Amino acid sequence: MRIVITGASGKAGQATLRHFVEDTGHEVIATDVAARPAWYQGAFFRADLTQYGEAVEVLHGADAVIHLANIPADSIHTDSQTLNANLAMNDNVFLAAWKLGLQRVVYASSETTLGLPFDEVNYVPVDEGHYPYPNSTYSLSKVMTETMAEQVSRWAGIPFVGLRLSNIFTVADYAAQPGFARDPEARRWNLFGYIDARDVAQSCEDALGAHLSGAHAFVIAADDTILDVPTREALAAIHPELEVPGSVGEYGTLLSNEAAKRAIGFRPRHSWRDEVAAG
Repeated sequence: MRIVITGASGKAGQATLRHFVEDTGHEVIATDVAARPAWYQGAFFRADLTQYGEAVEVLHGADAVIHLANIPADSIHTDSQTLNANLAMNDNVFLAAWKLGLQRVVYASSETTLGLPFDEVNYVPVDEGHYPYPNSTYSLSKVMTETMAEQVSRWAGIPFVGLRLSNIFTVADYAAQPGFARDPEARRWNLFGYIDARDVAQSCEDALGAHLSGAHAFVIAADDTILDVPTREALAAIHPELEVPGSVGEYGTLLSNEAAKRAIGFRPRHSWRDEVAAG
């Protein structure tokens, strides 16, 4: 397939771009409003996806798009800029994919659609049933995007797969992790969740090839927490009123990835514990 990867210069984008270039047989076109990654020598376009015409240009001739381009947090821009820019990018990519006859859209949603910061949690592990609970314009942009995906998928008659990504870590990021490894309070905001950037890339490939129809969105998180504290002990420190089911392992995640495992065959392969031990 001819795959366009948007946001290819970002953290998730570079990991996904590298994965598709090195580990798959797909033809890859990369795009970002920022500069080309220094290591990447393949096809690349600087494009502003808030402009519909530019979205059409980059997607022309593609079979599918992995759409990872968005402003990643409210703190980078004003609330209105985050909401407006993200919706413009997502709207343009989705409509262009429909009009150009692409076969599939895979896009980055976020764990924030489920309630982040997780100060009000009804149960754990948090799963797709906790949706929607946006607490910022960034998370609202993702909730609105998922609704848009449902309708454009219906119009286009092709699968749209949203990946509700947890906090993304690269191998380099793990070097700073031990500083909060034993402090549940420091990571209460997302229930100690994380996802390795390489597993983000794998989830994109899984979503691209899964036998699905219609629109779907799945939590993408590691199997374990980012803390070196047993999960039940950590949760008791921040949410003593909640009970962890027996199915959750000693260091098991409180952001359930079970739906993604069932529907697209997602299996996290990387843990910070292996990287820190190797280092």
